[in-house]
Amino acid sequence: MAQTPASRGSGLAVGIDVGGTKVAAGLVAADGTVVDYLRRETPAEESDAICDLIADTARELREAHGLRALPVGVGAAGLIDLDGVVRYAPNISWRGYPLRERLAARIDAPVRVHNDANVAAWGEYRAGAGVDARSTLLMLTIGTGVGGGLVVDDHLTTGAYGFGAEFGHIVLDEGGPRCNCGNRGDLEALASGSAIGRMAVEAAESGRVPEGSLLHGASPLTGKVVTIAAHDGDEIAREIIATAGFWLGVGIGSLINAIDPEIVVLGGGAMQAGELLLAPARAAAAERIMGGTRRPVPPIVSARLGDMAGLVGAGLLAMDDRPPASGRA
Repeated sequence: MAQTPASRGSGLAVGIDVGGTKVAAGLVAADGTVVDYLRRETPAEESDAICDLIADTARELREAHGLRALPVGVGAAGLIDLDGVVRYAPNISWRGYPLRERLAARIDAPVRVHNDANVAAWGEYRAGAGVDARSTLLMLTIGTGVGGGLVVDDHLTTGAYGFGAEFGHIVLDEGGPRCNCGNRGDLEALASGSAIGRMAVEAAESGRVPEGSLLHGASPLTGKVVTIAAHDGDEIAREIIATAGFWLGVGIGSLINAIDPEIVVLGGGAMQAGELLLAPARAAAAERIMGGTRRPVPPIVSARLGDMAGLVGAGLLAMDDRPPASGRA
C-alpha cells in the first residue's frame, strides 16, 4: 500500500531551506502544499545573524496567518548531526553550531534540522515524484555538487550520526579528477554541474572546441552555459553532458545494487539538461544493475518539486509526530 499522508500528523508547519545566498521559507500543509512563501538574502558570514534570520522568517509566516505556535523544519547544506548541530557547512560560517537548540530558544517551538538533500528526498517521497512509493526512495541532487537522500522503511535514513547518504562522494574512478572534499573520481567530481563546467574548460584548453561551437570563447564556461549550448544542438556540449550522464549512471547502478530502492529521483539545477543527461544515465545504470533482466528495476525520474523540495520536506518532517528511530532522522 502506498504511503498515506493523513496518517503522518496534520495541520501546518514552517519549512525553511537555508542556502549560501538565500533563506527560503514556506508555510507547508500536511499534503505538501505551500500555503505561503517568502525569501530573504543570507548573511553568510555571521553565524548568529543567520539563525536570527531563520527565526524571523518563521515568526513572520506564523504571524501573517495568526498562528502562534507551529513546528519548524530546517534544511541546510553541510554535515548536520542527529542533535541538529551543524558540524560543517560549506557555504556559510557554521562550524559546530547548535542550530536546533538556538532556533528553538528564539522561536519557542519544536525544531528539526537536517541536511538539505535529505529533506529534499523526504519532500519528493511525501509529495513529489516518489509519492506512490510504498516505503523506499533514493534521491540525488545534482547541482554545483551532488547531494543525496535516502528513505528506507518509511523513514528518512541518515546513518548512525546523521552524516549518511552523501552519495556524491562515492568513488567511481580513483584516477579521476579531484573533488573539493579531497577524493579523486567521486560522483560529484564526475557528474555535477561543476564537473560539466570543468570538462568544458578542459575541452577548450585542449583545442577540442571548434570555432563554430557555442562554447568557443564563452566565459565563464559553467555547467549552465554548457546545458544551454547542448539544448541548442552544440555537439561538444552534448558530448560533455553525455559523459556526465554516463558517470551519473555508473553511480546510480552501484547504488541500486546496494540499496534496492523502489524509485530513483534526480533533482537539482543540472537536471535542466533533461533527457540529454537522463538518457545516458539510465543506459549506464541499466548495464550495471545485477540481474537486471530478472528483477524489478526502479525507474530513474526527474524530481517534481523543483526549488520547493527542501522547504516542503523540512516542513513535513517538522509536523511528523513520530519520534526518530535510532540512527534515523
